Amino acid sequence: MNEQIIKMLLDGIKDTLYMTFGSVIIGYIIGLPLGILLCVTGKNGLRPNALIYRVGDFLCNIIRSIPFLILLILLIPFTRAVVGKSYGSTATIVPLVICSAPYIARVVEAALNEVDSGVIEAARAMGASNLQIIFKVLLVEARTSLITGFTITTGILLGYSAMSGTVGGGGLGDIAVRYGYYRWQTDIMLVTVALLIVIFQIIQMLGTKIATNLDHRKRKGN
Repeated sequence: MNEQIIKMLLDGIKDTLYMTFGSVIIGYIIGLPLGILLCVTGKNGLRPNALIYRVGDFLCNIIRSIPFLILLILLIPFTRAVVGKSYGSTATIVPLVICSAPYIARVVEAALNEVDSGVIEAARAMGASNLQIIFKVLLVEARTSLITGFTITTGILLGYSAMSGTVGGGGLGDIAVRYGYYRWQTDIMLVTVALLIVIFQIIQMLGTKIATNLDHRKRKGN
């Protein structure tokens, strides 16, 4: 494996990490508030509101029901309008964010709904406002589940970023398609797959470790 290929693979790793973490961060900026809104306006939420919940629920279900590769193609005109082009790592972040935000919202909603209602009632009895309950009770109590959800979401987006290589998305997926599929250079394709596996395992290991440490602290606090 010559120096040029090694440089190409290093650039592929950089682009893959850029797409994955760029999209997951922006996805959480959108999905976290949406998930909180779904939890708060749900049937058993702090401020039930059937209309707001149904609209949010509908939007999440619609976007999540579209396979990512199809969504990637459907959003080409929108992606071009946002970043000026429809290919490359930066352009791929747009469909990755739109795909991930509803999923993140569902993960957040499920994590917050798992919080013991007794803790919420205790906070209410002490005079806490809804905002205080959200930020000082729900998000704190659900932190382990939220970190686990973050880890799972990041792993999924890593796979989606590789999938975007089929339409010129950049990163390791693009290298695997160009060299492994079009040029039949199986060795390069196998290396890119191995790199993706290693990156996924590191993300999973770090996420699990952080979630476990937070859970231990929570137990000690109890």
